[in-house]
Amino acid sequence: MDRVFIYDTTLRDGTQGEGISLSVEDKVKIAARLDQLGVAYIEGGWPGSNPKDMEFFRRAQQMTWKNAKIAAFGSTCRPGVKACEDANLQALVESGAPVVTIFGKAWDFHVTAALRTSMEENLRLVRDSITFLKEQGREVVFDAEHFYDGYKGNSEYAKEVVLTAEKAGADWIVLCDTNGGTLPHDMLSITQEMVFTLRAPVGVHVHNDGDLAVANSIMGVMAGARQVQGTMNGYGERCGNVNLCSVIPNLQLKMQIECLPEGKVQTLTDTAHFVGEIANMPLRNEMPFVGHSAFAHKGGIHVSALLKDPGTYEHIQPETVGNQRRVLVSELAGMSNVVYKAKELGLDVNRENADTKQIIEQIKNLEHQGFQFEGAEASFEVLLRRAFGEDPVPFVLDSIRLIIEKRSDDEFTSEAMIKLRVGDQVVHTAAEGKGPVNAVDAALRKALVSHYPFLGDCHLTDYKVRVLDGKDATEAKVRVLIETRDSQDAWSTVGVSANIIEASWQALMDSFLYGYMRERSQEQEKTSESA
Repeated sequence: MDRVFIYDTTLRDGTQGEGISLSVEDKVKIAARLDQLGVAYIEGGWPGSNPKDMEFFRRAQQMTWKNAKIAAFGSTCRPGVKACEDANLQALVESGAPVVTIFGKAWDFHVTAALRTSMEENLRLVRDSITFLKEQGREVVFDAEHFYDGYKGNSEYAKEVVLTAEKAGADWIVLCDTNGGTLPHDMLSITQEMVFTLRAPVGVHVHNDGDLAVANSIMGVMAGARQVQGTMNGYGERCGNVNLCSVIPNLQLKMQIECLPEGKVQTLTDTAHFVGEIANMPLRNEMPFVGHSAFAHKGGIHVSALLKDPGTYEHIQPETVGNQRRVLVSELAGMSNVVYKAKELGLDVNRENADTKQIIEQIKNLEHQGFQFEGAEASFEVLLRRAFGEDPVPFVLDSIRLIIEKRSDDEFTSEAMIKLRVGDQVVHTAAEGKGPVNAVDAALRKALVSHYPFLGDCHLTDYKVRVLDGKDATEAKVRVLIETRDSQDAWSTVGVSANIIEASWQALMDSFLYGYMRERSQEQEKTSESA
C-alpha cells in the first residue's frame, strides 16, 4: 500500500480562521489527540510571532509523541539579512522542534509587490535559510507559497524557486495553492510536472476558496504528491484549508493509500468533534464523513432499501470512520422508517402490524400540527414505546398553577405550584424560576426527585422556541425543543401548542419519560446480568 504523510496545521493555519482562538492548554490537548489519531506531522505554530507559541513548543519538548513529529513554522530570512542572523530563523531553532517548515515566495508578482525585493534576492533567501536550518540538524519542509499562481504567471521562475530549495537540502517541497483558486485539472498537470522534475518528495498545501480543496488535494496525490497539509474540520483563513476529515477517508478507504496507522481511521469522527469542542466551533451536521447527518436517512424509500442492504444509499459504512447510521422520522417517513427505529429499540414489529400503520399516520398528523421528530428523537422513542405497549405512568398530574408577577421597576418573577400523585402519595410543592418554564421545570423536579433519583443528575442544556405561523401573531402556535443532559448522554424532546407553557410542558414530560424509561431499562439489564 502506498503512503501519504498527513501534515496537520490546525494549530497554526487553522487558528487563522475567523472566530478561532486557542490557548496553550487547548493546543496541547489537540496536539495530543492528533498524535493519537496517527498523523505524521503536527505544526504547532510560529514561535517567532508570539509568546503563546513559544510556550507550546516548550511544553511539546516535555511530552512523548508516539506517531507525530512536531513542526515549527516560519518564513525565510528577511531581505538583506543573513540567515544565521535572522531573528525568525533563530526562534525556529530555539523552539526545539525537530521539523522546521518555512515558506518562501514562488510567485514573481509577490516577490516584487509584497516582499519588495529582487527575484535573485528571493532565491538567496530560500537557499540560505534552508542551508542554515539543515546545518542546525533540522528536517526542513519548504512551503512554496502561491506556487500554482506563480507557475501560471511565470513557470520558469516558480520552478527555479523550488529547484533552489531542493538543491539547498530541503527534505520536502510543498506546493501551495495559497489563494485557493486552482482548478483540479491544473492541479493535476502542474503537480505531475513538478513530481517529475524534482528528486525531493513533493507535498501539497491547498486552500478552499473555490470549494475544491479536497478534490485538489486528491489530484495532487494522484499526480505523485506524498504529503498533504491541511486542518481538522477545514479550519483556516477565509474559506479554510483542506479538510483532513474528508481527505483521509477518501485516500485510505477508497484509494487504499495509507494515511493513518491501522485502526485509526475509526477514531476520525471522535477526533473531529473533540477538536471542534476545544475550538468552540461545533461541526456542521452535514459535514461529510464525520457530521451528525453524514449517514442520516429520512426518505421512506431510502430506508426501505437500507433495510435490505445499507450499501444502497451509503458510500461507505459509517463505522469505518467512527460515525453511525441514523434514521429520521418525519412526514416523509414510510413504514420502513418506523420498522427500522423499532428494531433499533428492540421492539418486535412487522410491516403488517396495524399498530405500525397507525403510528405512521399519527406521526404525519403530528408533523402537520408542527411537531418535528427528526430534531427530537427522544420524543419519538417515547411515542414509539407507548404505541407498542410500554406505557409507564410514573405519576398523575392533578394541577399546575403559575404566578407571574412584576412590581414597579422590579424584574418579572415566576413561581410554579404543582400537585401530583405518585402511587398512593400526593405531592404538593412549589418552586421559583427565572421564567415560567424554568419555574415549572424546578417544581416538577422538586416533586419527583425523591421518588426518581436519576432526576438529580439531569439538567436542561438548551431551550429553543420557534413560531410556526407568524400571521397569527401572539396566538400563533410555537414549537419548543428542549435538550436535557445527564452525566452520560443528552436527549432532545419537542412540544407544540399555541400556549408556550403547554408546549414546554409537553417537551418537559417527554424528557422526563425518556429518562425514566432509560433508567428502568438499565436497571433491568443490571438485574439480568447479576442473575
